[in-house]
Amino acid sequence: MNGDQKSDVYAQEKQDFVQHFPQIIRVLSEDEMGHSETGDAVDRLKEVLEYNAIGGKYHRGLMVLVAFRELVEPRKLDADSLRWAPTVGWYAQLLQAFFLVADDIMDSSLTCQGQISWYQKLGMGLDAINDAILLEACIYCLLKLYCREQPYYLNLIELFLQSSYQTEIGQTLDLITAPQGNVDLRRCTEKRHKSVVKYKTAFYSFYLPVAAAMYMAGIDGKKEHANAKKILLGMGEFLQVQDDYLDLFGDPSVTGKVGTDIQDNKCSWLVVQCLQRATPEQYQILKENYRQKEAEKVARVKALYEELDLPAVFLQYEKDSYSHVMGLIE
Repeated sequence: MNGDQKSDVYAQEKQDFVQHFPQIIRVLSEDEMGHSETGDAVDRLKEVLEYNAIGGKYHRGLMVLVAFRELVEPRKLDADSLRWAPTVGWYAQLLQAFFLVADDIMDSSLTCQGQISWYQKLGMGLDAINDAILLEACIYCLLKLYCREQPYYLNLIELFLQSSYQTEIGQTLDLITAPQGNVDLRRCTEKRHKSVVKYKTAFYSFYLPVAAAMYMAGIDGKKEHANAKKILLGMGEFLQVQDDYLDLFGDPSVTGKVGTDIQDNKCSWLVVQCLQRATPEQYQILKENYRQKEAEKVARVKALYEELDLPAVFLQYEKDSYSHVMGLIE
C-alpha cells in the first residue's frame, strides 16, 4: 500500500469514526439515561458535546479502533466487536475534550482546535467548568450502557479513572512549576518537564487508547501492559515536545491554535533547552521577557530561541527520539 492509499484509508476511517458520533449524542440524550426531566440541561449537553468533542485529528479515538483491529484474533472480529471499538474510541475523545475545556480556562487560552475556546464564547465564562465535568461524566454513563456485560468492563473503568488521575497530577505539576504571576525559571528543569509530560500527556494520549484496545482484545496480562506502557510513554514524550515546539514555531492555520506558552509561563521544552544553553546575558533577556503578554516581548523570546538554534536542536531531538522508541520496540 503506497502513501496515497494509506492516506485514503486513514481519511475513510476518520470519516467513519466521526459519523459514529451522532449515536453517542443520541444515547446520552435518551430518556433511559435519566434525562427525561432535564430537557434544558440535555440541550446544553448536546451543545457542549458538539462544540468540544468534534474537531482535531481524533488520533486517540482512532488509535483505539486501529489497535483493536490489529490485536484481536480474526475469529473474534465480528460486527458487534467492530461496533464497540469506535464507541470506546469516543470515550477517549470525550476525556480529551474534558481536559481541553478545563485546561483552556486555567491557561487563559484564546483558541482551541481552530475555534474560540469554549469558556471564551459569549456568556460562557466559568460555567464552562461544569461543562468540563459533564464531559467526563458522559464517559462513565456510556461505559455502563455499552460495556457492562463485557469481560473488560472493570478494566476499562479502572483504566479511565487511572488515566484521569495521572493527567490531573501532571496538570498539578505543571501549575505549581509555573504559577501565574510568579516567574521562577529555576523550577523549570528537564527532570520536571519530563514528569509533566509523562503524567499530563503521555498516559492518556498514547497508553490509554492502546491499553483499552488490548483489554477489549482479551490482552490483560501485567507484562504485556508494562511493555506497551514503556513504548507508548516514549512516544507520548515526543508528542508533547513536538507540541511545545509547534506552540511557537508552528503555523496556527495548521496546528489549529494560537500558541501562548511564553505568555502563560509554561515550563516547555523550548525554555528548558534555552536555560541549558543561555549565557548570563541571554538568561537575563529571558527572565525579563518570559511570561509577558506584549507581542514585542514574546518576539524577543522567540528571537533568543533562534539565536540559540533551537529549531536545529529540535530536529536532532526528533531523530534521537525515533531511534529510542524503535529500540524499545525491537
